Amino acid sequence: MITYIGLLSFTDKGLGAIKDTTKRAAAAKAAAKKTGVNMREVFWTLGEYDVICVLEAEDEAALAAFTIATAQQGNVRTRSLRAFSAADMDKILAKVS
Repeated sequence: MITYIGLLSFTDKGLGAIKDTTKRAAAAKAAAKKTGVNMREVFWTLGEYDVICVLEAEDEAALAAFTIATAQQGNVRTRSLRAFSAADMDKILAKVS
């Protein structure tokens, strides 16, 4: 599985229904599974982003499908970052001369 970090910002629509944000996150977890994505963790944050997710996907296509489905709801804007574990980074660094 490939690990990603999802950075989400509420839209005006999402803020208008802010009291449902935890319910929407639970629904997103269920929807994610249908596209081959596991939402491992969800955190509501202060600062530039309103929500941060740790996601695992079979491949980039699975993450893209989930991101598009999420965007269609209109409650958040998303950014995705590819994340590497220490073991992954060690393999990458082994290729650096």
